[in-house]
Amino acid sequence: MNFEETDIDDLTPGARQILEVASELFYDHGIHAVGVDTIAAESGVTKRTLYNNFGSKDSLVTSYLQNRHSGWWQHLQDRLADAVPPRALTVFDVYAEDSPAITRGCAFLNAAAEIPPDHPAYAVIRYHKQSIEEQLCVLIAEDSPAAADPQRLARHLFLLLEGAFAHQGISGHGLLMEAREIAADLLVR
Repeated sequence: MNFEETDIDDLTPGARQILEVASELFYDHGIHAVGVDTIAAESGVTKRTLYNNFGSKDSLVTSYLQNRHSGWWQHLQDRLADAVPPRALTVFDVYAEDSPAITRGCAFLNAAAEIPPDHPAYAVIRYHKQSIEEQLCVLIAEDSPAAADPQRLARHLFLLLEGAFAHQGISGHGLLMEAREIAADLLVR
């Protein structure tokens, strides 16, 4: 990884509570709209406890995105373990499964819109998105060894997936299923 990952299992119960509350607040209201006073109050801890556990709000934001990536990535890997080819479509399925619970779009794209590229959490955003595209490439290469250019096809599917997911707030959740159908057509060419 391009960042030092926070292991949620290594956190104290209080730190886990802070991270859970902060994650919900950051997603629901935005990173800049939520201050450490609010996070501490909602977590039932003092600001000193928050800073003792995370050091800074920037570090807490980074932990929030790392934790979100880790949980989502594990869910994806669990689904891929039981998937049938073309498994790249399973990535679309996972996005669609999560879609009804996603009320404010992609947490990573939302964070990218709020923080500068030199923010420590930006590396997590890049890593998350790059990992998805690379996973698609691996799946295509393994499931369709005759594919002319798995990397290019993976890029097309990634952009299709991300575009549909980012646009769902405007067009609704059906767009992901339409994107999946387009991806299926591209995978059989």
